[in-house]
Amino acid sequence: MIETKVTGGIISEEEKNAYIERGLNKYGSYLEGIDIEIDGEYVNLHYHVKPIPFQRIRRITGYLVGTLDRFNDAKKSEVEHRVKHMKAE
Repeated sequence: MIETKVTGGIISEEEKNAYIERGLNKYGSYLEGIDIEIDGEYVNLHYHVKPIPFQRIRRITGYLVGTLDRFNDAKKSEVEHRVKHMKAE
């Protein structure tokens, strides 16, 4: 169930469901709630979403990787002995 809060006026159930459907199309299962603020002829929408998980990818020894668990022993050794460069200030 998506928590919906309406302030500043009254809207129909049909209009509220249209805003919920719009949010679901945009955010999918990450949508937790919607604040609907009625401002005269305008409607301000604020969607509340769960954090979306992501995996950090970095370039190591010429490969884009998230983790080193798929590297063989030689590649793991190369990572261990590589020279790490400092960023210039």
